[in-house]
Amino acid sequence: MKKRKKILGVFLAVAAAAVLLLVGVYSGRNVGQGETGDAILAGKPTLNLWYTDESLEDFLASAALDFSEERNVRVIPTLVSGLEYLESIQEASLSTNAYPDLYILGNESLEKAWLAGLASEIRDAENSVSAEHFPETAIRAVSYQGKMIGYPFFFETSALVYNKTYLEEMAAALLEAEADALAGQEAMAALDENGEPVAGEDAATGEPESAAITEEAIAQRVEELIPTTIDGILRFADSYNAPEQVEAVFRWDVSDIFYNYFFVGNYADVGGPYGDDENSIDIYNEETIRCLTAYQDLNQFFSIDPDEVTYESVVQDFLDGKLVFTVATTDILNRLEEAVADGSFPYEYGVTRTPDIDEELGTRSLSVTNVAVVNGYSEQKETANAFARFLTQEASAELYESAHKLPAFTEAVPETEQAAAFAGEYAQSVPIPKMMTTSNYWVQMEIAFTQIWGGEEVSETLRGLSEQILSQVKGEAVTEEYIEPPLQETQTETGMEE
Repeated sequence: MKKRKKILGVFLAVAAAAVLLLVGVYSGRNVGQGETGDAILAGKPTLNLWYTDESLEDFLASAALDFSEERNVRVIPTLVSGLEYLESIQEASLSTNAYPDLYILGNESLEKAWLAGLASEIRDAENSVSAEHFPETAIRAVSYQGKMIGYPFFFETSALVYNKTYLEEMAAALLEAEADALAGQEAMAALDENGEPVAGEDAATGEPESAAITEEAIAQRVEELIPTTIDGILRFADSYNAPEQVEAVFRWDVSDIFYNYFFVGNYADVGGPYGDDENSIDIYNEETIRCLTAYQDLNQFFSIDPDEVTYESVVQDFLDGKLVFTVATTDILNRLEEAVADGSFPYEYGVTRTPDIDEELGTRSLSVTNVAVVNGYSEQKETANAFARFLTQEASAELYESAHKLPAFTEAVPETEQAAAFAGEYAQSVPIPKMMTTSNYWVQMEIAFTQIWGGEEVSETLRGLSEQILSQVKGEAVTEEYIEPPLQETQTETGMEE
């Protein structure tokens, strides 16, 4: 199962180990057995923070040190294993004193945390978790049954990434061809009756003079070339004179739901706006059928084998200059920055929102928000809240540089066009739902996407998925009335094959 699956899997957790205290601020590495800090730490409040992502180690250690100096509170970040995370937090909270006062958790697990008593409503007297500082997506992600039970920390979502250099080359070629054609027309119209060259022709050759192609004109044409729809990508592929190294105009990981979900994200409702309402489930409808029919049709244009093409292979192909467009998550930014720095990626690149299906059918990407959660069992909730707020807001300005994560806090997003594009996609995305009763929805939807890509009948496949999820939620068998797929116009074949 791919690494991205861990985002959609049900719950991560820790190997049970006592959290023992070290002198000073802990760096994030696992502590040894048999050490005790009770005497050393006597008289100084201590917060324990658990997390599972090793890339956060340096950032959390630095943030803990800054907070400790500001508030005279020791914060000990502890890197723990990723198996049965909440179960281990609960066991530690109920049976030991070595439990986390706060921890980092994906928002899909917030319902489980809340019902287990492991999450508490945030104490945000300053109203800092608001639309003034966070996109609505982040606020919805941390909300459960009308309560905010965590602080939005960082996000993951997918967007369209493109090779800007290829688009600039295409734009320049188009502008030059248009200028030459226009100059030729003007020259023909301006010939005097003797056929002598006039203004607009080169005096030496008699050929029409080409208008200068400015950088501004190229930049404007590049904006026009960036596809806003899947139909637009197909039209681009049909007219693109690809360089020799380009293998495909568009390729993405069709086997992973995280890169596919945008096709149905605008119309498939699982849990309502906050992802916590079992009465708001609408997976099987005419719009999702139309979107998945369009998805299936793409197989004839971009023949992608889900058993061969992975996210890692797609990213590498993009880095090698073999692709013009792909769908990628935020991790690609750091990889591209490193490749540009070492010269292995001699191109410019850009990021834009995932394309709509066409002018009628819109799309929305899936997003996961990682959250700082205050343990409901903590005896230091006030201090833990203060640190969670500090971590996710003030300190988050250093998050991308240190850990290559994009912060949910709007003011901390790096000031680059690419980061801003991912943040814009996140703001329009669908937060992954929190309901435990639909936790297998992602695996089942991924299976449905694979079946549909392989040629299975769209409406019947989607109906089967919907009936399964609704039956789980309602606790009894549910049968959906079959929806006849609407007729779709047939696309023209593109000139780009893989």
